Amino acid sequence: VQLAESGGGLVQAGGSLSLSCANSGRTFGSYTMGWFRQAPGKEREFVASIRWGTGTTSYADSVKGRFTVSRDNAKNTVYLQMNSLKPEDTAAYFCALNAGGISFDYWGQGTQVTVSS
Repeated sequence: VQLAESGGGLVQAGGSLSLSCANSGRTFGSYTMGWFRQAPGKEREFVASIRWGTGTTSYADSVKGRFTVSRDNAKNTVYLQMNSLKPEDTAAYFCALNAGGISFDYWGQGTQVTVSS
């Protein structure tokens, strides 16, 4: 499994960004793709996830109503559309894959999102 994020950058508060995460490696019968973020000096936190087969999504309370996670089966890619961005959304964003176990076992290298006030 190789996960590669793209789409980070600098945006003003209230703006939008879209992140992508392409899986160029193997796939699994049933798995979940997740987005996490880590701000400087803080622990990594869950942002959103999507079950590949059913499309069932889950969000952290802090991003509900502002972020949308989706996937493209044909491209083996998961997306994170981020709207109404706030300075507190500034972090390195990582995508990860849970192959059906209890944890996310595969991680991308991360992409930086910076929201200016």
